[in-house]
Amino acid sequence: TVPLRARKGRASYLGERSEGHEDPGAASAALLVGALADTAGRAGA
Repeated sequence: TVPLRARKGRASYLGERSEGHEDPGAASAALLVGALADTAGRAGA
């Protein structure tokens, strides 16, 4: 999400200045999904 411009939420007020910054919600969701996938992979082994 780094190259994208925020269009929703509080970051949308920044307009062009929001480009180049990682969305913390997207980053935390990616970590959560990765941890779930790792756990599911170990449970299935």
